[in-house]
Amino acid sequence: MQLSAIQLIAVSQLLLRLSVLFCIWSYLAAISLAGEKISLDANWKFRLSEETQAYETMFDDSKWQVIQLPHDWSIEQSTDPQALAAGGGGFFPTGIGWYRRELVAPDEWRDQRISIEFEGVYRNAEVWINGVPLGKHPYGYTPFRYDLSKYLKYGEANSIAVRVDNSEQPNSRWYSGSGIYRHVWLHVNSSVYLDERDISIQTELISETEALIALEVTVSNNSPGRKSLNLVTDILDSDNETIASDTISCLVAPHSQANVARSITIPHPQLWSPDTPDLYTARLRIAEGDQVLDNTSIQFGVRTIDISATHGLLLNGKSVLLCGANVHHDNGPLGAAAFDRAETRKVEILKAAGFNAVRTAHNPPSIAFLDACDQVGMLVIDEAFDGWAAKKTPNDYGIVFHECWQRDLEAMLRRDRNHPSVIMWSIGNEVYERGNSEGLAIAKAMTKRIKELDSSRPITAGINGLGDKNEWSELDPLFDKLDVAGYNYELQRHRLDHLRSPSRVIMSAESYPQDVFANWKAVDEFPYVIGDFVWSGLDYLGESGIGRVFPSGERVMPHWEGSHYPWHGAICGDIDITGWRKPLSYYRNIVWDRGEMLYMAVKVPSPGKNEWQLSAWAQPNSLPSWTWPSHEGDELTVEVYSRYPIVRLYLNDQLVGEQLTSKEYEFRTEFKTTYTQGVLRAVGVENGIEQEEMVLTTAGKPSSIRLLPDRSTISADGQDLSFVTVEVVDDEGRVCPQSEAIVEYNINGPGRLAAIGSGDLATLESYLANPRHVFQGRSLVIIRSSDAPGTIELEACSTGLKSANTTIRAKNLVN
Repeated sequence: MQLSAIQLIAVSQLLLRLSVLFCIWSYLAAISLAGEKISLDANWKFRLSEETQAYETMFDDSKWQVIQLPHDWSIEQSTDPQALAAGGGGFFPTGIGWYRRELVAPDEWRDQRISIEFEGVYRNAEVWINGVPLGKHPYGYTPFRYDLSKYLKYGEANSIAVRVDNSEQPNSRWYSGSGIYRHVWLHVNSSVYLDERDISIQTELISETEALIALEVTVSNNSPGRKSLNLVTDILDSDNETIASDTISCLVAPHSQANVARSITIPHPQLWSPDTPDLYTARLRIAEGDQVLDNTSIQFGVRTIDISATHGLLLNGKSVLLCGANVHHDNGPLGAAAFDRAETRKVEILKAAGFNAVRTAHNPPSIAFLDACDQVGMLVIDEAFDGWAAKKTPNDYGIVFHECWQRDLEAMLRRDRNHPSVIMWSIGNEVYERGNSEGLAIAKAMTKRIKELDSSRPITAGINGLGDKNEWSELDPLFDKLDVAGYNYELQRHRLDHLRSPSRVIMSAESYPQDVFANWKAVDEFPYVIGDFVWSGLDYLGESGIGRVFPSGERVMPHWEGSHYPWHGAICGDIDITGWRKPLSYYRNIVWDRGEMLYMAVKVPSPGKNEWQLSAWAQPNSLPSWTWPSHEGDELTVEVYSRYPIVRLYLNDQLVGEQLTSKEYEFRTEFKTTYTQGVLRAVGVENGIEQEEMVLTTAGKPSSIRLLPDRSTISADGQDLSFVTVEVVDDEGRVCPQSEAIVEYNINGPGRLAAIGSGDLATLESYLANPRHVFQGRSLVIIRSSDAPGTIELEACSTGLKSANTTIRAKNLVN
């Protein structure tokens, strides 16, 4: 049979298409066998119990609670004045918990390298696979992995068991949470693989036309044969366009590793900074011939850091002053559970409040938190430890410090060194060894190891004084080991210290909330003082009672003395645990000149006629409200913060007075006026012209509820969250700060109530209580999606108030 020319052409085209399809199929098949990262957050079973045999494969867990990670069992319980964690832990119960789940390992994995990664478990995590112990990880804040390959039963179900022991208390000075509170992953790799922890991407040089990045990669070969490989790297911009590529060949001996170093040029780089958080992606793959054996992606930013006492902190060659917040790891009503959306929202709130930097007090944060800082634009001081070997609480990390510090420090650096947001490493906080030879030896060993893993970032620590009997200058040898000296509540010493140590770069690593003006004056005027980090940016759980105010005549009791129950948290933050900014947050932003120009608040009337007494970390007890029932005719104090040189105060359009608010007056003033219902106006005046005003209007009787979701569309992945602000309002829609209404919440559709909370850290209500009181007219409801798409309906009801409804769509969103 002969084919015509047309038929021959058609057959040729068909064969060509089949050949192309075969190549594509071959490539995709190779890719599917390489570099899988699978979430293991779902389908865990949990029990709070001191079981002794729950690691066994055939253990009966049929009656255990089914949960989805991240999970913090402590926040699910009510506070207890007898809790062993005491006030430091927020009076939350702790104990021992067990987690179990099945893992089906398909036959295709038989020749692969299978490992399990825990991002964070608090604390003393022990892991078993099919009844075989894999190891124990004491520290609650660093990630860890175990190789499962030789223990798996392929083609059938396998049993994973995790025992979490947080029973030895107290072991923390703040709320730690309990359980597997961060994500868990399964890594499936070939015997030749890339480990993202062994990839380093640093910016070497930048110019207007190009940037040079240094890429260091470790290629691992666990196979019995020598491998001739190609390492291929593609650099993608934020639009997912490839802008640079690199290929290098390498030979890797059996059961060994090869270290590869490359320099790659990026044309016309978009530099990362808080104002322009532009990110790149490095896609790396290892190939043997045409077969891709493994691949991974690393997000990074192009930016440089330089510090000196002469020029301060330079980011990409430009001076940056650190407007900083100390932030603990909890997410308020969610406890320690590190949901990605909760971490992102936290960073967004901090940035909206004027902060451009955070110190992760006093432990490595979650990966999601650092990802959010990269994406939103927030500088990070990444802190490894609170204390060292000398213990601050009877059962803290000091017990295992000498055994574990190097492993945990390396885990932090290997995980975090490619985040452009991380600009400094911190090795400790107010460590008890700070004034002796042991402390110097520890600091020397830590800084040496850090420089071996990452020489691109300065090293710091938060250091406080030695007490009245010791000279501050005795700390000079310790500061000499650091690139940046972190002063905790000691910034007033900077002038004399600069005369004694003129090359020392200083930052206020912790400061009292009310010291904002004095500290910022030092930052603004002296280049060797590079920033101020307030304690704290956010209210947090634990360290109960810090930041309290006390009525006149009552003893001001430090938070470390006695019991402050029912207080279960710290109220020293600029922002409360629901995300609501307090008046001091606006004052700080005005002092920092970060955009806001005018704000007004009213001091809460104290019992009797005397002033409130402020504890060390307390803020003035003020509210942005002109609603004070039962105070008609009383004299109230109005605080006004202003960047304008003059402010005027009007009550019901009558001038109360005019005051100066320039820098000489620390951008603030006070007015006294008699309370009467109506409209209070603060007006900023410049060149005799009224430029801006803030208005407070007396709220009427509470009449209805308002629901304000932060997002009306979320992902149907069982992980996403919508934060719904609840407000009790009057007929005109004004928030009623006098309301303490009890509100009940009903939810329908593919979602559930993850938590309900308010800014009241002295309430006895749990964060799962429903109904629950509002506080000062506000509350927060957190909705968690399920795995199913659909419409989630939330209803809020309260006796005597008009109900409210809101709708949230859960969709199968693609990143």
